[in-house]
Amino acid sequence: MPRTATPYDHAAAGPGRPLVDTHGRVHRDLRISLTDRCSLRCTYCMPEQGNEWLAKSSILTLDEIVAVARIAAADGVTTFRLTGGEPLLRTDIVDVVRRLAGVRGPDGHPVDIAMTTNGIRLPEVLPDLVDAGLRRLNISIDTLRRDRFRDLTRRDRLDDVLDGIAAAAASALRPLKLNAVAMRDVNDDELVDLVEFAIAHDAQMRFIEQMPLDAGHTWDRARMVTQDEILATLSARWELTPVPGRAGAPAARWYLDGGPHTVGVIASVTAPFCGDCDRLRLTADGQLRNCLFSTTEYDLLPVLRGAEGSARDEAVDRMLRSCVHGKLPGHAIDDPAFLQPVRGMNAIGG
Repeated sequence: MPRTATPYDHAAAGPGRPLVDTHGRVHRDLRISLTDRCSLRCTYCMPEQGNEWLAKSSILTLDEIVAVARIAAADGVTTFRLTGGEPLLRTDIVDVVRRLAGVRGPDGHPVDIAMTTNGIRLPEVLPDLVDAGLRRLNISIDTLRRDRFRDLTRRDRLDDVLDGIAAAAASALRPLKLNAVAMRDVNDDELVDLVEFAIAHDAQMRFIEQMPLDAGHTWDRARMVTQDEILATLSARWELTPVPGRAGAPAARWYLDGGPHTVGVIASVTAPFCGDCDRLRLTADGQLRNCLFSTTEYDLLPVLRGAEGSARDEAVDRMLRSCVHGKLPGHAIDDPAFLQPVRGMNAIGG
């Protein structure tokens, strides 16, 4: 298991102050994983069988999630992104969105509620999610070919994903983003097709360099399709012009033939953006993480289940600040001493 850190009590900090790490980065984004379970079994994420799921008793309740979110918002967090596993597998997902959408920051403004999903349940729940306060969607789609989708996800659910994307495209949620992990000899011949598919659905395609986050720890850098390779492939079809003003966004973007359509690349391995990272993560079992690749976690469960009222709020705030204070300048994937996280991506949260 990842190492559990102890709280660091920063004397100059306190509830209501911005979450600033020792490198000057202000944290405004909290990724909240709702479950480690998923309706797919993507090869780069988790095994087909034999998964060890989180104990049901350790999964944060809706009230516990809201308690953390309320303190984070008071400390300047403005975006909550709901992830998994597959967040739509959570039976109370609409209530989660509704309760989080009711959280306000110090200025009285509501937070921004986003979600990353495989899209399979979207047609049945999207209207309720929008009504509850969902504002943005990212949907994962690595291939448009049925045989590849089945091989890659070990499930024959491509039609369900496409129906979910169609439902999202018909909604008012914008920007709509489609995510694909670029994989050598798997889907690297579909990059142009995926961008054209996204354009047809008024969405932005985003390609992700494959990262060392698979549960089986089989990641091989040589098998990864790099940002330079992705851009070279797309440049044969479109003229690419960089979009300025990236700030802390994980994806660098390029205009296609001058716009308005764009394509994004999340190059966490070959072009890391750690210097501008403003994200924290809360796992489904109540562990705070300051980096996707961290080997240290900050356990909120005892705090959430062992205190009440203002004492609990202050303890959550201290733990948030401890997590931020412990953040390293970068993930160090290129360091020979780099260790892949014990948890797979489904248990960390996207």
